[in-house]
Amino acid sequence: MIIIGGGPSGLAVGIEAKRAGLRVCILEKGMLVDSLYHFPTNMTFFSTSRLLEIGDVPFISHGDKPTRREALEYYRRVREHWDLKVRFFEAVERVEPGPSGGYAVHSARAEYFAQSVVVATGFYGRPRKMDVPGENLPKVTHYYTEPHPYIGQEILVVGAANSACDVALETYAKGASVTMAVRGPEINPKVKYLIRPNIINRIAEGAIRAHFQTKVLEIHERHVILEGPEGAFSINNDFVLAMTGYQPDFSFLTRIGIRLEDSGDRIPIHNPETLETVMPNVYVAGVVAGGMQTSRLFIENTREHGERIVTHFLSSR
Repeated sequence: MIIIGGGPSGLAVGIEAKRAGLRVCILEKGMLVDSLYHFPTNMTFFSTSRLLEIGDVPFISHGDKPTRREALEYYRRVREHWDLKVRFFEAVERVEPGPSGGYAVHSARAEYFAQSVVVATGFYGRPRKMDVPGENLPKVTHYYTEPHPYIGQEILVVGAANSACDVALETYAKGASVTMAVRGPEINPKVKYLIRPNIINRIAEGAIRAHFQTKVLEIHERHVILEGPEGAFSINNDFVLAMTGYQPDFSFLTRIGIRLEDSGDRIPIHNPETLETVMPNVYVAGVVAGGMQTSRLFIENTREHGERIVTHFLSSR
């Protein structure tokens, strides 16, 4: 079995495959749990450590909710405990039918042959772009690490979901001048209950400026042009933090032969029970199975994907 993606879901599938006696190799385009590494430096998970556990390896954290740093250490221990074979910084380029059945998996470095392929590529690696002039300027980022670079700067936070609110609050607390551009009429009602009252209060008192029903039109070196209900206007700006969400790499999925639903959610067509796609013995695991429904699947409710996939694969042999 070849697993594409070395995040928590890919590791969980690899563990179940090893338990079943299969030979398994995980190919990861970046580092171990690459998406988690790119989370904000000081991030704390909303889930408890118990709900993030995989492979019967205990996840011990100092608080009720683990931190990013603790999660990185945990998944390092999981890999070591199960002696998982993971090839890092090895992006898969294509998947083709194998000469003797199964599949040939081509990476930038080598060619692999396997009877089964599992795609566990997540969605965090590809941000949703605003598609506006100036989005490629160095001042624009779709990933946030820490507030220090933004001290004393005029920053624009685009979005109104959890990430945007977290970024606005943390940068404001460290001395940035924060403006938010929000497409909707209010802060997203689904924002975590610990965050939403705080951001609403900061906006109400004027500490954080927020423009609702507003979108970004253009980004320039020293200013940004926005468009709200009363038309276009300009604000001074040093940095744009576009917390506009992320999406699966759909071009990769279709390139290797996985078909997508025609709906706007673009969910990979698969059996919801076995997770097998339209390609025999090719499966999706983890959050990538939800397509654009990125708030439906998480680490904690996809941990059993590995067991379901391995059980089905063995029964089909």
